[in-house]
Amino acid sequence: MDRHVDSGRTPSAGPAGPTEGGHHRRVTFILAVVVLGFFGFGFALVPLYNSFCKLTGLNGKTGGPVEASAVVGMKADRAREVKVGFTSTVMPGLNWRFKPLHNYIVVHPGAVTRTSYLVSNPSNHAETGQAIMSVVPGRAARYFKKLECFCFHQETIKAGESRNMRLVFFVSPHIPKDVRSIIVSYAFFPVKKHT
Repeated sequence: MDRHVDSGRTPSAGPAGPTEGGHHRRVTFILAVVVLGFFGFGFALVPLYNSFCKLTGLNGKTGGPVEASAVVGMKADRAREVKVGFTSTVMPGLNWRFKPLHNYIVVHPGAVTRTSYLVSNPSNHAETGQAIMSVVPGRAARYFKKLECFCFHQETIKAGESRNMRLVFFVSPHIPKDVRSIIVSYAFFPVKKHT
């Protein structure tokens, strides 16, 4: 007599079929694309952020050079004054001495102003640096316009050399009236030359 005993268990599943294997490959591919996308976004984020900051003045970033034609016919607002302070920092990796010629200058919005920073390299070898500038308060950055600035390109200072680095700028007459002082900060970062 045949007895059929039902234990209530379902038969064990065999090896994954072709449909399940295809599903795993598709999920793996999608995850790989997502990881590569995040990796690429991480690389693109810094230039995008810098471009956004330069455009909007966010985080104290200012734009590139302003054409000299931008100041033709511009009149200084002699009824207003803005105190512009200057600071300097040399980042690790550079042996330079770096300081502003003036700690601050009082300017009229719309008036072109010239000043400079003094830099010297007391080391026994040439070094190259790139200056990065920021402005405080950050909302004033879009109104600080540079006609000439050593921050536009890398600077190589020879061993024992000292140099005046010019800054020609103006504060836009459109700066909000409640902004009465600005701090302009430069930080020199080392640039490694590939040989």
